[in-house]
Amino acid sequence: MPNVVGLNHQLAQDTMQAAGFYYLTEADATGQGRLLINDRNWVVVSQQPAGGTHAPADTKIILRSKKVGE
Repeated sequence: MPNVVGLNHQLAQDTMQAAGFYYLTEADATGQGRLLINDRNWVVVSQQPAGGTHAPADTKIILRSKKVGE
């Protein structure tokens, strides 16, 4: 499992897909429930499962992000 914390959301998704993980979900890390419309304006602050762990390719991955500058 790649560690994508700190990457912009688009690059994080691209990195996960390049590693063979396609079951990706996203969430607003601030709890405001906003939609991530322009992924490049968001940065990943946490992921589940954590980077560096082993997981099968069909694992559901949650990327929690907040807008750049928040």
